[in-house]
Amino acid sequence: MKIKSVRAVAVDVTPKMTTTPRVPKQQTAGFISPMRRYPELSRADWGNDWKRTACVVTAEDGTWGFGLTLHSGPTVSLINDHFAKLLEGENVMATERLWDVMQRASSPYGTAGLPSFAISAVDNALWDLKGKILNRPVYELIGGPQKKEIFCYASNTDISYGTENSIAWFLELGFKAVKLFLREGPDAGLAGLNRTEELVAKTREQVGPDVEIAVDAWMSMNTEYVVRLAEALRPYRIKWLEDYLLPDDMDSYFRVRERVPFQTLATGEHWYGMQPFALAASHGLVDIFQPDLQWVGGLTAGIKICHLAEAHGLSVIPHASTNYPYGLHLAYAMPAVTWAERSEGVAPPGVPLEEMVVLPGTPVIKNGYITPSDAPGFGMEFDLDWLEERTV
Repeated sequence: MKIKSVRAVAVDVTPKMTTTPRVPKQQTAGFISPMRRYPELSRADWGNDWKRTACVVTAEDGTWGFGLTLHSGPTVSLINDHFAKLLEGENVMATERLWDVMQRASSPYGTAGLPSFAISAVDNALWDLKGKILNRPVYELIGGPQKKEIFCYASNTDISYGTENSIAWFLELGFKAVKLFLREGPDAGLAGLNRTEELVAKTREQVGPDVEIAVDAWMSMNTEYVVRLAEALRPYRIKWLEDYLLPDDMDSYFRVRERVPFQTLATGEHWYGMQPFALAASHGLVDIFQPDLQWVGGLTAGIKICHLAEAHGLSVIPHASTNYPYGLHLAYAMPAVTWAERSEGVAPPGVPLEEMVVLPGTPVIKNGYITPSDAPGFGMEFDLDWLEERTV
């Protein structure tokens, strides 16, 4: 069967809570970022206003698949004006070929970065379509269930309700692992380092000895600061230190690995395609890969990264992998995937996880574990009218 059409639109699929959070929001500058060295620029100043991009790939018989990504400004155009004309008329089952076509066709303007986001939306839509045509869940198409259920951890990306309040809610929801986002980086000096240690120490005291804590530095550190940070946090037995360097600064990944061999290191949500993961695997630069299937090149890229990690004895914990069905199906089928992440703030304190579902049909975590839907494709439960209502 052939592809009839590939169409992308900007959408707003923000879930609408009906429960009032049990604590009010607080004024905050947000978690750390590479822009923190310019304190005069807020996130509203340096961020962009692009929406999400929804991609619908439709087959000749009218069956359609759905993919989602970010940065609608450029990615909608990349899909509609470039990738669509390459893929329409092609075999809907040829996911390897179509992924390779998009990778190579975008190479003149650089496949990594924004084109990788666009490729992800198309690739995931193709896998959803393939599953629907074959009437099987995607996880069965990529190897079948490898585990009974998926262990999930909760990321405190939204710090506006107070970290202590959010962590308490995560524990109440049944999570046995949480992730903290740092507030300060190298520009805060020793005082900032001390405050970071205090944050982790307080969280360790709050969660006790049997709950894992991961720490995310969101691309904001340099080699010297990572070394000092790892040494300061060593008493608190953090699970991993994440996303600690700018993603393209590969030389620094070598230096950090050499200087902090004791620390479990994780990264990859801002790496695109296979090449950076291959380099990191072959040199042992990190211990855990964290690709985001809506950014890295879709499920096809995720499968390749999992096989690469397994060959090198590494783990994969996909970024935001329980927020959407894409990462869930990868996690369920791949031996290399050990955990999955619930990100985007998880839920404000007191707000049920059911109210935070972005795409209808995405399963909800129960007591820290989750399994994907066994419905065809990625199991999403909405029609094109629902999507049209959210097109902006």
